[in-house]
Amino acid sequence: MNKKDLFDALDDFSQSLLLTLAEVEAIKKNLQAVVEENTSLRLENDKLRQHLGEVEHTMPTRTSQGRDNLEKIYLDGFHVCTDFYGQRRDNDEEECAFCNELLFRE
Repeated sequence: MNKKDLFDALDDFSQSLLLTLAEVEAIKKNLQAVVEENTSLRLENDKLRQHLGEVEHTMPTRTSQGRDNLEKIYLDGFHVCTDFYGQRRDNDEEECAFCNELLFRE
């Protein structure tokens, strides 16, 4: 390999390194922006969790009156699920899984 070819190869390698360095710097800037946004979102999330905890402690406990009313309607022979709401259940019909899920979920 002559000197000119060696110099050209070294120059190409140098240019490639400069391009790679520019790409690394761009990635570094993007990463820094993502880390800053992540930190900001974590702080906001912590504040929202704290506020939610305060709100939950001040809210009155829910009564199960609505659930009791739905159960009475269901026992009277009507569907309370969203799929068949208000339709009469036949006397020999087995229990509706959708209604039971609605009535007995936590």
